[in-house]
Amino acid sequence: MPIDSATVLSPGVSTATSDSTSNYNDYVNPQWVTLLSLLGMNVQYERCLGCELFTKNGRRVLDFLSGYCVHNCGHNHPYIIQALKDEMDRCGPAMLQSHVSEIAGDLGRRLCELAGGELEKVSFGSSGSESVEAAIKFARATTGRAGIVYAKSSFHGLTAGALSLMNDAFWREGFGPLLPDTHGVPYGDIAALESAVANKNHAAFIVEPLQAEGGIHVPTRVYLQQAQELCRRTGTLFVLDEVQTGMYRTVTFLAAHQFDVQPDMVVLAKALSGGLIPVSAILMTDKIFNAVYSSLKRAIVHTSTFSENSLSMRAGLAALDVLQDEQLGPRALHLGESFRAKLRRELAGFDMVNDVRGMGLLSGIEFVPPKKLAFRVLYEAFHKIHPAMFGQIVVMRMFREKSILTQICGNNFMVLKAAPPLTITSEQLDEFVVAIRDVVEMAQTSLTFWTEALAIVRRVVNI
Repeated sequence: MPIDSATVLSPGVSTATSDSTSNYNDYVNPQWVTLLSLLGMNVQYERCLGCELFTKNGRRVLDFLSGYCVHNCGHNHPYIIQALKDEMDRCGPAMLQSHVSEIAGDLGRRLCELAGGELEKVSFGSSGSESVEAAIKFARATTGRAGIVYAKSSFHGLTAGALSLMNDAFWREGFGPLLPDTHGVPYGDIAALESAVANKNHAAFIVEPLQAEGGIHVPTRVYLQQAQELCRRTGTLFVLDEVQTGMYRTVTFLAAHQFDVQPDMVVLAKALSGGLIPVSAILMTDKIFNAVYSSLKRAIVHTSTFSENSLSMRAGLAALDVLQDEQLGPRALHLGESFRAKLRRELAGFDMVNDVRGMGLLSGIEFVPPKKLAFRVLYEAFHKIHPAMFGQIVVMRMFREKSILTQICGNNFMVLKAAPPLTITSEQLDEFVVAIRDVVEMAQTSLTFWTEALAIVRRVVNI
């Protein structure tokens, strides 16, 4: 929701300004500064620990976004910090490039063992987008085909290849032409997928096992199993993007394990970093690896400058230690199911809440337009201004009045995401439930919720 405006503040919110903020505005992204200021979310954080964020003025904010599922281990976990300090103190080969990285081998082994199936090789990168790009390349090299099938409303990243696997015009506008031979099918529609891969022209079908930015959609086991079977039958590689769903976010190490499928490739990132050092990985079968690195001269045919640096590899190993030692997957199962049950119970009486869904500690609350005519008219006014307007006002209220950080889904503006660190407590989950109930009740009973938001919007020059 790009905005052109000078400083725009929500009523009653003071936003601290520093030289660093001014520099960010001048030299990095002034539109981002203005948007956060508009929503009353432009605050300066001083410390971030576990699930709690502390501002310079002493305010405590509860994190239910986790940097879009980066902070599975919580913010600044002391074990991961110490592991990185120890690695730096070792003064070992951090970015040597011309050596065998033993620590990368250790991380690769652990990832493959946890993933299971026939995933026996790893290629490291620095971001989810980068590893999606690798998946495209590796699929083409393995099959000799160019086409890629993807699920509509997905989010795979914002580099050119990854962006080619997303159909939302908002992300694509102005960046074309993108990769040819990509074909989107509705998520969960096995007949559409069958039609797309029938001609055997596609190298891969890439899909999120649980569609996150599309609205926290959980498929049936049958869908993913049939998708895998279609891929096997047509020689199409079955690729899972587990950037948001992996690393125990959805209870098991991979969401794939919940659906009893064995992909040909899996993309991991975000939480693998421990929240501190960027790292991603693409796990693949030996067949795919051998098709890419098929001879001695092709030993470096795909690589990346920062892909096996010692700090990112150490962060990955430390993150796995924390996730396993603290049993954060089983915690996500118990806490997630209880959390959604409480949300359903507390929100059951509100006609604007259509559904509460999710898996593990990745949950979504789906809203629909209000039935009451007076509020429906105001909602329609919001929607005409921008489809994300209503959701962003909910986000603003949760942050400003309840001190809870969350966000709407990037490809479904009517779904509020709740994705706290896996270290969240039941008391903190209850705090969210009470807060969102209060905000939804205000949306359905108070004109102030709508009129104040419209007043804010009127101060914006261009959305």
